[in-house]
Amino acid sequence: MEQGAEGLNQWHVASAPVHRALEACSLKGARKKACECGPDATIIMVGKGAKGMLNGAMPNEAIKDHSLQRGNWGNQIEFVLTSVGYAVGLGNVWRFPYLCYRNGGGAFLIPYFIMVTFCGIPVFFMELSFGQFASQGCLGVWRISPMFKGVGYGMIVVSTYIGIYYNMVVSIAFYYFFSSLTSVLPWTYCDNPWNTPDCVSVLDNPNITKSVQPPALLGNVSQALNLTLQRTSPSEEYWKFYVLKMSDDIGNFGEVQVHLLSCLFVSWVVVFLCLMQGIRTSGKVVYFTATFPYVVLTILFFRGVTLEGASTGIKYYLTPQWDKILEAKVWGDAASQIFYSLGCAWGGLITMASYNKFHNNCYRDSVVISITNCATSIYAGFVIFSILGFMANHLGEDVSSVAEHGPGLAFVAYPEALTLLPIAPLWSLLFFFMLILMGLGTQFCLLETLVTALVDEVGNEWILQRKSYVTLGIAVAGFLLGIPLTSQAGIYWLLLMDNYAASFSLVIISCIMCVCIMYIYGHQNYFQDIQMMLGFPPPLFFQICWRVISPAIIFLILIFLVIQYETITYNEYQYPSWAEAIGFLMALSSVICIPFYALFYFRITDGDTFLQRLKNSTKPSGDWGPALLEHRTGRYAPTIPPSPEDGLEFQPLDPDKAQIPMVGSNDPIRLQDSQM
Repeated sequence: MEQGAEGLNQWHVASAPVHRALEACSLKGARKKACECGPDATIIMVGKGAKGMLNGAMPNEAIKDHSLQRGNWGNQIEFVLTSVGYAVGLGNVWRFPYLCYRNGGGAFLIPYFIMVTFCGIPVFFMELSFGQFASQGCLGVWRISPMFKGVGYGMIVVSTYIGIYYNMVVSIAFYYFFSSLTSVLPWTYCDNPWNTPDCVSVLDNPNITKSVQPPALLGNVSQALNLTLQRTSPSEEYWKFYVLKMSDDIGNFGEVQVHLLSCLFVSWVVVFLCLMQGIRTSGKVVYFTATFPYVVLTILFFRGVTLEGASTGIKYYLTPQWDKILEAKVWGDAASQIFYSLGCAWGGLITMASYNKFHNNCYRDSVVISITNCATSIYAGFVIFSILGFMANHLGEDVSSVAEHGPGLAFVAYPEALTLLPIAPLWSLLFFFMLILMGLGTQFCLLETLVTALVDEVGNEWILQRKSYVTLGIAVAGFLLGIPLTSQAGIYWLLLMDNYAASFSLVIISCIMCVCIMYIYGHQNYFQDIQMMLGFPPPLFFQICWRVISPAIIFLILIFLVIQYETITYNEYQYPSWAEAIGFLMALSSVICIPFYALFYFRITDGDTFLQRLKNSTKPSGDWGPALLEHRTGRYAPTIPPSPEDGLEFQPLDPDKAQIPMVGSNDPIRLQDSQM
């Protein structure tokens, strides 16, 4: 069916309800809004090229200019920068370099790039194309197969968990940033009230091994070894005894740390202000938040590689250990890192892509963003290990003794290394400012994912006009839910959420998404959708990956995670069994949405037999497809099939008797006098 006035030539609807609906439609403001003409017909008027059409595909609502309601990115750079800021997060700095070092250095890059090629980029492209085609968030896109809408709810649960603890990490980075606004970093020396007798500063004692083993005080080698092992750095004691004031158990919450609570409040305020007007404000903020971390990384890189001992650290980072490449754990770590660092199955990629213009080349974007993310991880490794090599050289130790990952790298090892540099507060400010921006880039997308899902799900004019209040409400809820993480047991809960909330649940969600799109909806249908959107079908390589290779790799990752599962620990602390049970419940809470919603939808679906109900519950809903009328071509073109049950008489439409909205370039909209 042709679009616009030409489409009226196909059918003439001779019914009183439709005629009255057409007469009742007000043309005021038709340049901005669609005119809803009742349950049986709809006139759509969009912009200067207002078009009239009778539509029966969406019987209870008018098809409106979706882009005007939801908004679009100001330009494609905003989308790319936002996606880069989302994918490039704290894990690129504090997880990848350590994994690379631990799993064979340069040899680890081989399985890493293989996993990027066959799993990372294909799944990334699938999620971008999925959201862009439907112009819906992670809930609305499941009109493709309504029975699997639970996958979208699972993404919402995962994003909620991650958003709560991720902003807590950002708030700690804020605190370290504020603490760096001084002439001497507070974790430089051991003369502070929170320090213990075991504290030894690298500046007070250049050769720690000798300083902690005075011969006059040592009776034997065993005593010397015990004393050496008791050494703690001032940065570690600052982290444990001042910033966190850690309790001795995950169940001992103790007191809320006011300084962390204040920084958490600041973090959520910043996130809300940047998302207050949705992508219209966040799309401008990312010009800074997504690019400035690279400026800081480059400054720290050139400073690091010029230090004595930097080459030693870089050698530890990249020297290949070819025997490692045959270990299954190395390949599992490579696949897991790709999966988590790109942000697949969080719902954020689908959400960000839903604000793209329909014909945007998301294939190009997926390749560019994925490669940028991987290159950033490798680049950050040079920054981290050049400084750690310098620190190891200063201490006369092996790099392996100072290499850390996670919070231990960001808030203990690296800050201690920075105290050895001239003008240490300056480098500390730059480093933690970089962490803040990286964390905020991810947090923006996490919050926008929740807001978009809720707004799209309700979908009426009232909530669209109050989207800022929805954002505020979710931000306030996130702040309140994050308060327990500011307690003395907060770090235990933060690591528990990090280990379980976004672990195997992401793998299951992603695997089911691939299977649903490729095998329930049908790969040929999806390839045709992409061709309609991009002008060309997905390359053969991606077709093979989507259908076979990527789901197989994801399934193998799941098996690897199960086989390699180890009980969670933090330093010497062993988590109790009840805490691990809570962790598993957090992981299951997102996965359980999938079967529960499937059973619910199957129950309410019409059908005489089990197979008929199953077929009806998995087939695409009537409103699946491009959001804008102008893009609903081919099999998505709106039609009104003749149906005697509707009491409507369908006749070919006489153009001379049509009531067609006429719009001139400068004239007001007018109707030709006619009678239907």
